[in-house]
Amino acid sequence: MKKNLVGLCSRISKNANKMIVAELEKQGVKNIVPSHGTVLYLLYQRDEVTMKEIADYAHKTKPTVTVLVNKLEKLGYVFREKSSVDNRICYIRLTGEGHKLKPVFERVSKSLNERVYKNLDTKECEIVENVLEKILKNLG
Repeated sequence: MKKNLVGLCSRISKNANKMIVAELEKQGVKNIVPSHGTVLYLLYQRDEVTMKEIADYAHKTKPTVTVLVNKLEKLGYVFREKSSVDNRICYIRLTGEGHKLKPVFERVSKSLNERVYKNLDTKECEIVENVLEKILKNLG
């Protein structure tokens, strides 16, 4: 039996990330990487989030999230606002430009999913996802 699952997953992730960046660039969105998309996606679900919430959701360290948010802030897609109750807490919110990206991300996500699930029937999709979730649990 071949034991190449980790290598295949790595290549799938790399190819998916390349496709995401290429699709975003086709839509006129530059300087965004897939990990930025994770932050933006969370903000499309909620009006405001803390750095800790982003870190937990994205499975990233707080310093990594700080770098991601700094970049998104520099690009004009998010802004920070200190909590009026606790100065240690900083909320991240979307700007108008950040909200404008939502339909672009939805199109890119749809395109990616169409490519990923192409030629797979419903049963195969369920099996693959279930197996990958078990593997993730084994490693987590």
